[in-house]
Amino acid sequence: MGFIPLFIMLGGGGLLFFLTVKNALQRKLNLQKELLFKLNSLNPALGILVEDSSDPDLLIAALKGKQLEKGITEKALKIIRELKVNRIQYNALIKKAPYNWVGKIASFQAI
Repeated sequence: MGFIPLFIMLGGGGLLFFLTVKNALQRKLNLQKELLFKLNSLNPALGILVEDSSDPDLLIAALKGKQLEKGITEKALKIIRELKVNRIQYNALIKKAPYNWVGKIASFQAI
């Protein structure tokens, strides 16, 4: 009878950890989608470019090749930098030991 509360606490702690990590990973993915949507809605000519690839390095290279207004280019570069930082943080988080277990169970993949 004395071990039952310990098992309940251990199971509850594991469940809370799983739900917290899953929520954090899902927020990072939603932020990535939201930033891509912002970049897509920034300029219709740039939107065709965004649908093809979500790799920030390819987006920067394609953005430099296009002739756009300076304000739009600066905003787009700022959003692309945020995309790159979010992607690096997400991929680093999903590679760490306890978090990759949750990622495998919940079927999260690297961006």
